[in-house]
Amino acid sequence: DIDGGAAGATVYVTGRTTRTQQSDYGRPETIEETAELVTAQGGKGIAVQVDHLIADDVRELVERIRAEQGRLDVLVNDLWGGEKLFEWNKPVWDHDLENGLRLLRLAIDTHLIT
Repeated sequence: DIDGGAAGATVYVTGRTTRTQQSDYGRPETIEETAELVTAQGGKGIAVQVDHLIADDVRELVERIRAEQGRLDVLVNDLWGGEKLFEWNKPVWDHDLENGLRLLRLAIDTHLIT
């Protein structure tokens, strides 16, 4: 959240799209650009490439924040990674059980880590 920069916050900007590597979502913005916007607002933007669908990536991020800041005050998650596992025009009960369980694990695992 770049507005955190205006309040002088340290903001870890995470995601998979960097200046040198684009995620499969094809997002045009990069984590570095967003971190620079935070810094330009008066805060400290820190870009960290993290795939939030991989629990070990999230665990490493949490450990890094703990080591560098001592705590995490606010967490904002504004992108969902389950699009490939869910069909919006299909009733939930008609979805594949394995995909449904994977969605549940994705939702729970990384949130518990943070």
